[in-house]
Amino acid sequence: MTARLLEFVAAMTRLASEGPLAEAQLLERAAPLMRALVAQDDWLPEAMTASHPQYYQQHLLYGDPLDRFSLVSFVWGPGQKTPVHDHTVWGIIGMLRGAECGQRYARSADGRLVAQGDEVTLRPGDLDIVSPEVGDIHVVRNAFDDRVSISIHLYGGNIGRIARHVFVPQTGEIKAFVSGYSNALVPNLWARDKA
Repeated sequence: MTARLLEFVAAMTRLASEGPLAEAQLLERAAPLMRALVAQDDWLPEAMTASHPQYYQQHLLYGDPLDRFSLVSFVWGPGQKTPVHDHTVWGIIGMLRGAECGQRYARSADGRLVAQGDEVTLRPGDLDIVSPEVGDIHVVRNAFDDRVSISIHLYGGNIGRIARHVFVPQTGEIKAFVSGYSNALVPNLWARDKA
């Protein structure tokens, strides 16, 4: 683990150990840590930058042993994007390399999902926040069709084992999923058995 990454993990562990904080207070104190982490692109282990030709990759960088937080590198191949999804916990997204675009969604009065605001582009050093309290549903895509982009995500739990949702805005269909991680050494132990 590089010194910069180790310093971030130590600082987040100290923050998480202070006891229960209100979400707004925790985000306010964690955001500068994340901003400092993504301020320079010289610390991410090469293995955590690997892209896949078809699917974006979610590499676990650190998982708190008490599941209070997790840190993940999202590696976006050219033109890759997520479905519309939620997180069910707070998250801070920091752009490290390239750029990504995000479009938020909200439920209308009749329960449909509708785009909320304009699409936002994150560039290196930029942060975005998601949570059930401030807006938790979005779709994200690599801003580039010809190169890889990498963002670093901090979540208020072990995001690879949290039950979340994918939404189909056109039909209103909702599907549960557990993402797991792309790392070969971190199997998705929490996915439901399809057998």
